[in-house]
Amino acid sequence: MYAAKIIGTAVCTCKDRKLTGFKLLVVQPISLLTLENEGKPVVAVDSVDAGENEIVLVVGGSSARQTDLTTNTPVDATIMAVIDYIDINHKKVFEKYPGAGGNA
Repeated sequence: MYAAKIIGTAVCTCKDRKLTGFKLLVVQPISLLTLENEGKPVVAVDSVDAGENEIVLVVGGSSARQTDLTTNTPVDATIMAVIDYIDINHKKVFEKYPGAGGNA
């Protein structure tokens, strides 16, 4: 599992029938400590209705096929959570809703 920022979408009119209806998003892996880019962007299936510029958790490999939406589908990366905040050593590294006190 890794953190990533949604940076775009991928639209595929011709695809495996098991992917019909899936929203495909381009995600850029990031460091949880610095929120800086780490690695190459990938295309991930969105199982939680995430949106552009959100920070999300992505699972890859066989774990990507473990969500209710992606069971038995040909996917290798799935967005399975939207991050509300990141707290490391009692310091807020990221807040989706600044000033909300960690409550989304």
